[in-house]
Amino acid sequence: MPKTKTSFFCQNCGTQYAKWVGKCTACNEWNTIVEEVLQKEEKRAWKQTSTPKKVSKPIKINEVAISEEDRIHTQNNELNRVLGGGLVKGSVTLLGGEPGIGKSTLLLQVALAISKKVLYVSGEESQSQIKMRADRLDNNNPNCLVLTETKTQNIFKSIEDEQPDVVVIDSVQTLHTDYIDASPGSISQIRETSAELIKFAKETATPVILIGHITKEGAIAGPKILEHMVDVVLQFEGDRNHTYRILRAQKNRFGSTAELGIYEMQNAGLREVENPSEILISEKDESLSGTAIGATLEGMRPLMIEVQALVSTAVYGTPQRSATGYNIKRLHMILAVLEKRAGFRLGAKDVFLNIAGGITVDDPAIDLAVVAAILSSNEDIAIPQDLCFAAEVGLAGEIRPVNRVDQRILEAEKLGFSTIVVSKFNKIAKTNYKIKVVLVSKVEEVFQLLF
Repeated sequence: MPKTKTSFFCQNCGTQYAKWVGKCTACNEWNTIVEEVLQKEEKRAWKQTSTPKKVSKPIKINEVAISEEDRIHTQNNELNRVLGGGLVKGSVTLLGGEPGIGKSTLLLQVALAISKKVLYVSGEESQSQIKMRADRLDNNNPNCLVLTETKTQNIFKSIEDEQPDVVVIDSVQTLHTDYIDASPGSISQIRETSAELIKFAKETATPVILIGHITKEGAIAGPKILEHMVDVVLQFEGDRNHTYRILRAQKNRFGSTAELGIYEMQNAGLREVENPSEILISEKDESLSGTAIGATLEGMRPLMIEVQALVSTAVYGTPQRSATGYNIKRLHMILAVLEKRAGFRLGAKDVFLNIAGGITVDDPAIDLAVVAAILSSNEDIAIPQDLCFAAEVGLAGEIRPVNRVDQRILEAEKLGFSTIVVSKFNKIAKTNYKIKVVLVSKVEEVFQLLF
């Protein structure tokens, strides 16, 4: 009988050690080193190809033939946008997110809507639980097959029998293989089972979608190599106290990582939000001070978002600065610019900033909307509801131009705004917009325009 070979792995970062140590030298975590059994076997769960593999030969880059990736339309426009047009055949997609955010609901909805044969493998729920959710989603697809299994050998046997076009695994942390004697969810099990699934996807040109759990820090659980091995890494974000969910691509070998998908969680599943500005601009009967609308871009999609600010006299000695959905260091910079360049005495006042809708914005083009909201709250004068902003603010108090300003103007025009304030240094392609375009160069000009 061969001797059992063991090794020690860090359960936090996946670093391998020859012997047990108390502290991982890679991630500096204590007591995360666990011994796991390694059993090397020649055979693997996914069958080897019978034909001998061709040896790759070097070829001149100019002679490499380019072909369009064959994609499967998921019947879900938001997911298609984030993926770059649909599921590429043979690709492996990893979807991560908080517990209860709606990962299983999203992928079951896709499995029920897609016009191909889909095998939905669940290691977390029974078939009756999945059926109850499918009934709630109000979609009956005879091409969707459900399998409750965690052993990869049995999953591949079902795949060989059914020959599905798409495979969904919920979740990769529940899988285990006979060739590794370790518990499901451990570093070695996740690495081995995901490697088997990737090998299957590449050899059969079948797209595989994996659901991944996340750690308390928000990273996908398991070895970091898992994110390197797959083709697409998606993050499903949102607050369970809000109904809106945001789908982002952290890695995409077949498209842009700047695209964004927005959903609304309802009783009948996730509704695609085609016009995100409807959720990011709150409806109100009267004009309120401290709110301004900014035009931002997420990938190719323009969004109109509402910036809310509250400026009040500091009760305690040190004034508070708080920002939700906006970089707090950038807020400090803007307040310093208003204090030094424009002469507004905000040093002894509390300033609170919030981006409505629960999203986080990195686009510097909303700087001017932040300035307008702060000045509006400080003066306690409301900004007209049909006015919006798209410009960056520099350290000298100058209003700087932003990229793709024409798209922002068109989006504001489409949503019924009458005026948009942009930098006078922007090169605007056309002049016959229905919306009035106001050009400014200094923060003082914005203050005179508004108040």
